[in-house]
Amino acid sequence: MPIVKYPRTVDPLWYEWDRKAQKCGLRHTVYAVNGDRYTGEWLDNLKHGKGTQTWKRTGAIYSGDWKFGRREGYGTYSIPDPVTKEYKKMYAGWWKNDKMWGYGIKFYSDKEYYEGEWNAGKRDGWGRMYYQDGAIYEGQWSEDTPGGQGLFRMKNENRYEGSWKDGKKNGPGKFFYLDSGQLFEGFWVDDMPKCGTMIDFGRDEAPAPTKYPIPKIELADPEGVLEEAIARFNNTEE
Repeated sequence: MPIVKYPRTVDPLWYEWDRKAQKCGLRHTVYAVNGDRYTGEWLDNLKHGKGTQTWKRTGAIYSGDWKFGRREGYGTYSIPDPVTKEYKKMYAGWWKNDKMWGYGIKFYSDKEYYEGEWNAGKRDGWGRMYYQDGAIYEGQWSEDTPGGQGLFRMKNENRYEGSWKDGKKNGPGKFFYLDSGQLFEGFWVDDMPKCGTMIDFGRDEAPAPTKYPIPKIELADPEGVLEEAIARFNNTEE
C-alpha cells in the first residue's frame, strides 16, 4: 500500500528573527540607531521595570523605574561634568509620565538646589530652595515660582514672611530687619511695600541698630477722643 508524505510546513526565517527581536523581560544592553543605549527590563518592546538609559549626545544617564517606555517611579538623572567628565547628580526623586513628579531634589549647582514637590516637571506644592548667595525660601510653590505662603530668609538673617504670587511678594506680609532691629508689617505688590507700619523689633539685640528708636504714636488725649466718638455715635443713632 503506497504511503503519502505531505511536505512539512516551515515558517519563514523572519518569523524566528522577529521572535528573537521582541524585547520582554531582562535584557542586556540594547543600542538604538542614534547610539543611545538601555540596559534593563522590558515589556512588549517597551522599557518597563528597572533600567538604565544613557544618551550618547549629552552623556546623561537615568537609572531607575520605567513604565511602558517612560520614566515613572523613583529614579536619578545625572550628567557628566564638562571638565572632569565625572558624573554629577542633577535630580533624585519621583517621576511620572517621563517628568519630575512628586517629591524630589534637583541640583542647579554645587550650592543651589531645591527639595520638595514637583508637578509635570515644575516646582509645585511645598518646597525649600537653597540659593547660591546663601538665601533660603521655604513655603508654597506654583508653576515653578513661589506662590502662596512662604518664608524668605536672606544671608544676613533678614526675612520676609507672608504671601507670594508669581515669585514676588504680593499681599499681606512681615519683613523682619533683624540687622537693624525693626519690623515692617503691611501689604506688598510685586515686591514693593505699599502700606503698613514700621516698629522696633529686638532693637537692643540687633548687630547694627538704628541711631534713634522709632517713637510711639499716641493720642494726646485718648479719653477725650473716645468720649467724642461715643457722643457722635449716639447722635447718629438718635
